[in-house]
Amino acid sequence: MQAIPTAIPDVLIIEPKVFGDARGFFFESYNENAFAEATGLKVNFVQDNHSRSAKGVLRGLHYQLKQAQGKLVRVVRGSVYDVAVDLRKSSPTFGRWVGTELSEDNQRQMWVPAGFAHGFLVTSESADFLYKTTDYYAPEQERCIAWNDPAIGIQWPLEGAPVLSGKDQQGQLLAQAEVYA
Repeated sequence: MQAIPTAIPDVLIIEPKVFGDARGFFFESYNENAFAEATGLKVNFVQDNHSRSAKGVLRGLHYQLKQAQGKLVRVVRGSVYDVAVDLRKSSPTFGRWVGTELSEDNQRQMWVPAGFAHGFLVTSESADFLYKTTDYYAPEQERCIAWNDPAIGIQWPLEGAPVLSGKDQQGQLLAQAEVYA
């Protein structure tokens, strides 16, 4: 397992060691010791989630104000453009974003620490998205930043308008949102 830094040092791209041959492939999608060695982080995951979405679906930018969740995210079918936005007011990268393609082909994962909003856009016909979280889902604590906030300026690889949930259509601008200290 290798951890690759991004433009925001706390967000990491994780590349597993993949063993493949004519039969297919094998890799450890998560190993606590290997993750700690590669990242220098000791995390405790408490929940695994799985979503399936159609092409053009944009989910996010979600975060929980209390019970903030660190997320280790990956795609097992299809591809997405995955984004993390720093919402830590005291951070030198507050309001900045990083994005990368996660796909069944590249088998990459992204570590999104607590204190960040997270979202993704499905770029294939459909995608199965899996993620491990460091805290439990708390709907009363969930918040949403507008996916198209011009102050953040995410460069989504869109082909037309995204498909959004009602909740995501109500996302707030960063300037009005509750954020972390």
